[in-house]
Amino acid sequence: MLTELRDGVWWYDCTGVNAYLVADGDGVTIVDTGTPFDAATVENAVEAAGFDLGAVDRVLLTHYDLDHVGAAAKLAIDAPVYVGRDDAPFVAGERRPRLAGGKSLLQVAVGPLVPDVPDGRVHPVADGDEIGGFTVYHTPGHTPGHVAYVHEDRSVALVGDLVVERDGALRPSPWFISYDADRVVESVGRFAATAPAVEALGMGHGTPFEAGGGDQLADLAGSL
Repeated sequence: MLTELRDGVWWYDCTGVNAYLVADGDGVTIVDTGTPFDAATVENAVEAAGFDLGAVDRVLLTHYDLDHVGAAAKLAIDAPVYVGRDDAPFVAGERRPRLAGGKSLLQVAVGPLVPDVPDGRVHPVADGDEIGGFTVYHTPGHTPGHVAYVHEDRSVALVGDLVVERDGALRPSPWFISYDADRVVESVGRFAATAPAVEALGMGHGTPFEAGGGDQLADLAGSL
């Protein structure tokens, strides 16, 4: 099901995870791609929003996890793929996660299910980079290279697994699925303090906020 959160911003369900589509004067952008089994879901969402697959200009990934990057290499598009600098080598298949706790153990276990994005398509991004209408915010903790993307003109922040939504409230990414829970908390606070105020807030898990999302995130940061 495709839900328009704001003008030109859509949310849709993949397999147990949210993904997003944004259209603006800089083109059409896919944000996260679901699991390796969700390529058709992503492609159908693009077409349901009224675009041809060839109109997709870029794919933005919030981080390297099976349920966020899994279909990136399977989509019938050849657009560039952007991902945080520390996670980019995993998306491109240049490196594999090393065992360093429960989170990396999960990544190692499911890694063979995630196809590598072909050479030359993966572009590392860093804090403050601008891609189309988006600004990149490095938000490490859930993974070392986790990033959030803010589109100020569309008043939306797409924050991956920096936070989760449960029963209308936000919580930081749980410790048992994060590399560093303390850094998650630091990232929530820094992002809330430095990112522009937005109405819509889209996370990987839970129901996105169509309005008041920035306030919800600020409230969470103030409670940590």
